[in-house]
Amino acid sequence: MLRTILLMIAGMSPLLALTRQESPDEVPVSQPNTVDARFAAEVRPFLESYCLRCHGADAPKAGLDLSGYDSTASVLEDLALWEIVLDQLDAEAMPPPSADAHPDATARHRVITWINDLRRLEADRNAGDPGPVPARRLSNAEYDHTIRDLTGVDLRPTRTFPVDPANEAGFDNSAESLMMSPALVKKYLDAAREVADHLVLTPDGLAFAPHPVIAATDRDKYSVNRIIDFYARHDVDLAEVFLAAWHYRHREALGQPDASLTDVAADRGISLRYLEIVWDLLNDPPEAEFGPIVALQCLWNELPPPEGADPVSAARPACERLRDLVVDLRKQLTPEVENLTARGISNGTQPFVLWKNRQMAANRMRYAGGAADLRPADLDPDSPAAQALAVPTDPDAFARFEATFDPFCRVFPDAFVVTERARVYLDPDQDKNNTGRLLSAGFHSMTGYFRDDQPLYDLVLDDAQRQELDRLWTEFNLISDLPMRQFSSYLWYERAETGFMRGDPDFDFVRAEDRDAASEAKMTRLAEVYLAKARRIGAGDQAIQAIEDQFAIIAEQIRHVEHVRAEAEPHHVAALADFAERAYRRRLSTAERDGVAAFYLGLRDEDGLDHEDAVRDTVVSILMSPHVLYRVDLPLEEGSGIQPLSPNDLASRLSYFLWASMPDDELMTLADSGDLQDPEILVAQARRMLRDDRVRGLATEFAGNWLDFRRFEAHNSVDRSRFPAFDDELRRAMFEEPIRLFLDLVQHDRPVDELLAGTRTFVNPPLARHYGIPEPEGGPDTWVEIADATPFGRGGLLPMAVFLTQNSPGLRTSPVKRGYWVVRRLLGEHIPPPPPDVPDLPDDEADLGALTLREALARHRADPACAVCHDRFDGIGVAFEGFGPVGELRTVDLGGRPVETEAEFPRGGQGTGVEGLRAYLEQARRDEFVENLCRKLLAYALGRTLIPSDDATIQNMQARLSAEGGRFSALVEAIVLSPQFRNTRVERDLAE
Repeated sequence: MLRTILLMIAGMSPLLALTRQESPDEVPVSQPNTVDARFAAEVRPFLESYCLRCHGADAPKAGLDLSGYDSTASVLEDLALWEIVLDQLDAEAMPPPSADAHPDATARHRVITWINDLRRLEADRNAGDPGPVPARRLSNAEYDHTIRDLTGVDLRPTRTFPVDPANEAGFDNSAESLMMSPALVKKYLDAAREVADHLVLTPDGLAFAPHPVIAATDRDKYSVNRIIDFYARHDVDLAEVFLAAWHYRHREALGQPDASLTDVAADRGISLRYLEIVWDLLNDPPEAEFGPIVALQCLWNELPPPEGADPVSAARPACERLRDLVVDLRKQLTPEVENLTARGISNGTQPFVLWKNRQMAANRMRYAGGAADLRPADLDPDSPAAQALAVPTDPDAFARFEATFDPFCRVFPDAFVVTERARVYLDPDQDKNNTGRLLSAGFHSMTGYFRDDQPLYDLVLDDAQRQELDRLWTEFNLISDLPMRQFSSYLWYERAETGFMRGDPDFDFVRAEDRDAASEAKMTRLAEVYLAKARRIGAGDQAIQAIEDQFAIIAEQIRHVEHVRAEAEPHHVAALADFAERAYRRRLSTAERDGVAAFYLGLRDEDGLDHEDAVRDTVVSILMSPHVLYRVDLPLEEGSGIQPLSPNDLASRLSYFLWASMPDDELMTLADSGDLQDPEILVAQARRMLRDDRVRGLATEFAGNWLDFRRFEAHNSVDRSRFPAFDDELRRAMFEEPIRLFLDLVQHDRPVDELLAGTRTFVNPPLARHYGIPEPEGGPDTWVEIADATPFGRGGLLPMAVFLTQNSPGLRTSPVKRGYWVVRRLLGEHIPPPPPDVPDLPDDEADLGALTLREALARHRADPACAVCHDRFDGIGVAFEGFGPVGELRTVDLGGRPVETEAEFPRGGQGTGVEGLRAYLEQARRDEFVENLCRKLLAYALGRTLIPSDDATIQNMQARLSAEGGRFSALVEAIVLSPQFRNTRVERDLAE
C-alpha cells in the first residue's frame, strides 16, 4: 500500500524539520485556533480539489485514503504521513503531471506553511518529551558485542540469526523493529549454549575460551596457547639485550644522560632483571684471565660508539655478533642425555621419558663438560676473544679455564624455554621433523606435557610474571585434568602397547577405564606391584629410582588437582552470581544472588548433574534471562509522566549508544554511586568512551546503517570474471575504509565536515593497490592514514569504493543509485520509489550502443512524472562517472566511450567530477547534511523514531556544533545532556 510505502521511505518521518519553503523566522508560529481555522478554510478544500479524486474513500490509489482527515486533530494523529505529503508538495511531485487540476503556487504554499505551523506547535507543546521507548530486545549486533565484553571473547553467536529489520530511520536498534518470536527464542537458547561451551573453570572463577572447550583436546589447545603466548611475550633475543646494554653504556652520547637501566629496559621492551644480570657480567672484572666471559667482554669493549643518523641500528650488527658467539658456544656445551633403559620395560614408558626430560632441563643453566673440545666459529684466531677461548694444555690452567664456564652457563642457558618436544625416544634421524607438539612431554601415543622454562623463570621474569606463569600451568592441570589423563594413558600404554601389565594377574585390579583408577589406594598398590616386577626382571637402580619418582610425582599432581578443584567449586558458584550481575548490567539483590546459587544446586541435587555441567547450564539460564536479552528504561523513582532514568539504565543507554554494548566497570561504578546522573560526569564519561576502541560499535552500527554499507561484507553482485581484482580481501578492505575514517573522526574529535569535504582516508595493501596508492608494508591488517588522498581521486566519504560498488548494478555504473545514495543517505531527502513499469537501463555498459550514459539517462527521465524525482539526484550521480562499477578510476566506460563527469546539480549548481560535487555539497547543501546527521545520530541514540518533541534537541545539536567548530563530540554531548536521553516517559496506567 502507498501509505506503508511512504512511511518506509520517510525513514524517520516524524523527525523531519518541516521547513522546506520558509524558515521559522519567516513564518510566525500560529496559535491552535488559527491552525484549526486554516485547516477548514485552506487545507481541506485543497484536498477536495486536488487529492481526493485519486486518494478518496472509493478505491484510493495505492490504498492511500486522505478523505478521513477532516480536522487538525485527525492530522496530528497521523503526522508522520503528513510529513510525507509535505515532501511531495514541496517537490511538486503531487498532484502528478497527469492530474486534471493543479494548484497554483499560492495554494500549494499555504498548505506547506500550515503543515509547518502544525509541526512547530506540536514540537513546542511536547518539547523534551522522551517519547515512548518500550522494552526492546538487544539487536543481533548488540548481543554479539555484549557477549564479547561479557566473556572477553568475540564469539558472534548471532551469525546464524535472521537479519534484524530496520526501523523507519534505517537502524535496527529500536523496539519498533526488534520483535521476539518462538523461533528466535530457540536461536537465543542455541546461542547461550554455544557461549557456555566456551566456558572454562579456573581455580578462582570463570573464563571463556575463543573456541569450544568441551573435548579434552580443545581444553589442551586453550591452555597450551595461553602458555605459548606468555612465552612469546617474554622471548629473549640476546642481540636486543646486548643492544640495550650498549644503549645504557652510551646513554649520554645518545642524549639520555639521566637514563637508568630501568628506563632503558622499558624503552627497549626487555626484561630489567636479565639486563641487570648481563650488564654486570659484561662489565665486572672477570675471575680469570681467560674463558668465555673474557672473550665476550673483549667483543663487548670493541663495540663501536654511537655514530650516524641512526646509531642504534648501526650498533645492532655488532650486538648480533655477540649473540651468535654465545649461541655457538652454548650449543657446544650442551651435554647429550642418554636414554634410560631396563630389560623388559619400554624405553618410552612415562617414568623413563620424564626422567630424561628432567635431566635435560637440569642442564639448561649448568656446565656439564665440553670445554676441551670447544671450537668457536667466526672468530679471528689472533683476536683477543679467540685467545681467551684457546684451550690451555697445562692441567692446572685447564682446570681454571673449565671453571670459567659455570658462571657463563648460568647467565646464558642453552634454552630459556622449550616449547616443542618431539618423541625423544624415537630414532634421532626420524625425529628431526617431528615438530608442532607444543609443550609435549615427548611421549609416544600418550597424553602428557612437560614444563621446561626454569631459565626464563629464574633469569628473566619478575615476581608478578612468575606468579602469572605458575597460575597458567596450574590452570592447565585443572582445566584439562592433565595428571589424571596422563596417568590413565600410562595405564593404557603399559597394558596395550608394551605388554608390561597385560596378562599379569597382579595388575588386574586397575585399568585405564576405571573411574577410581587414580584413587590413592589403587595408585599406591600399583606402584608396589609395578616396582616389584621391575626389580624381579632386573631393572637397575637408576631405572627403579625413576619409576619411584614418577609414581610419587604423578600422585602428588593428581591429589593437588583434586584439592584445587574442591576449593574452586564455591568460587565458581560465587562467580556465577558475579557473571549474572555483569550480564544484567546492574547490581543483583541478595535474593537474586541466592537464586543463582539455588538454580545451580537444583541442577546438582535434583537433576544429578556434575559440577561443570551444572555451572554451564546455569550460565545458559542467565543468558536466557530477559534482564540480558532486553533493555528496559526504568525510572529512578516510582511515578508517572516524565521521570529521570535509573542510573543503571542511563549507563546502559550511554554504552549501547556509543559502544553498541554493555557498560564497563567504570560506568557501572558511577551508576551505583549515583554520580553518573551528574551532567559533568555524564559528559566526561561520554568523552572517555569516544576515545575507547569499543567506539567501533558506533562506527559499524550507526555509520554502517546510516550510510548503508553495514552488510557490504556479504556483497556479491560484482562479476568477478570481469573484475578479478575484486576478491574477498578487497571487499573486506572496502567495508573497513569508512569505519576507519569514522573512527578517526570520533576518536580525534574532528569536524564532521571532514566526512564530506575531508581529504584523508585509510588504506591497507589491497585497497591501496585498487586506488593506485603506494602500498604500505604488511598484510591485509596493516592500515595507514593517507592525509591527502586527493591526488589519487580519494578523500572523505564520496569517492570510497564501498559506496561506488554497492550502488552499481555489477557490469555498469548507476548515476541514479549513486546520486540517490547521496541525497537520501547524506542529505536526508525523501524520494518515493519509482513506478513498477519504469524500464531499466541495460545491465552492461557495453550494451548501451551508440548512446552515452548521459543520453540514456535523458531518455529515461523524459517522462515529466519521472523527471520530478530524477532531477533531484541524476546530476549528482553523473559526477561519479569517473569511477567504474567497483570504484576504480577510469576515463572510458566499459563500452569504450569517454566518461563525462560534468554535471548539472539540483537547484542550479554545476561542477565536474567528485571535486565539483564536493564543492557543491559544501557550499549549497552543508546545512542539510548537518541536519540529517543530527537527526540520524539522535534517532540512533534514543533507539526510536524521532517525534516533534525532539526538534529542540536537534536545534541544540546544530547550535553546539556551530559553536564548537563542528566537532563530533558536540553532537554527542548535546544528546547525552538532552531530556530525551536522560529521562523516560512512564505511562500512568503502568505506574499505577
